[in-house]
Amino acid sequence: MAPVRAARADRVAAARRVAVIGHRGAPYECRENTLASVGAALEAGADAVEIDVRLTADRVPVLLHDPTLERLWGHDRRLASLTYAQVEEVSEGGVPTLRDALALTAEYPHARALIDLPDPGAARAAVTEVHASGAADRAYYCGGGRSMLAVRAADPAAELALSWCRTAPPRPELLARVRPRWLNYHFGLVTRDLVERAHGEGYLCAAWTTDTPRAARRLGRAGVDAVTTNRVTAVRAAL
Repeated sequence: MAPVRAARADRVAAARRVAVIGHRGAPYECRENTLASVGAALEAGADAVEIDVRLTADRVPVLLHDPTLERLWGHDRRLASLTYAQVEEVSEGGVPTLRDALALTAEYPHARALIDLPDPGAARAAVTEVHASGAADRAYYCGGGRSMLAVRAADPAAELALSWCRTAPPRPELLARVRPRWLNYHFGLVTRDLVERAHGEGYLCAAWTTDTPRAARRLGRAGVDAVTTNRVTAVRAAL
């Protein structure tokens, strides 16, 4: 893109205010998917914080991306095999519940929670907790087709972001069943043509996950509505 056109596109993106979403909070500052990480992203000005939700053995929705506690907490135990009390013990209280995370985001009126569901089986419990916490108007959901179909079945009114990392577009029949508001693409797939097509079909367009100002500016010029990042401050400044 020519320098003048690029500068003009950057100004348009800034005026449009592309939403910045903290990926698992602010993981370069605090351990991901913890209350400290969520709080750091919100303090940095994130418009939303993406959090991963799975279920314990007693079906408590908690924040954890991996199926085990090994990478983050040093225990090679599957989350689904542990009760919440056991998870609290082995993580020394470090693994928060979805309820606690929603309560924290409520302290920031500008912010929303983007609930990622790597396990479709957690969808109904997550939806139930969102409603019980009074957070339905400030929480939305992202994930693959199976997870988004599970959320749609649990809450016909939920706001969904269908995550996509393939060059082939989502099938029309999947879109008809999921009824997403957002198409959430891996950032490497995003082009201006793709974004214009999504907008033309009535969808908002998001990109995940990038941390460099250069990539953020490219996504802004392409016309995306949101960018998910591990570096909220840097990407906000670039946009």
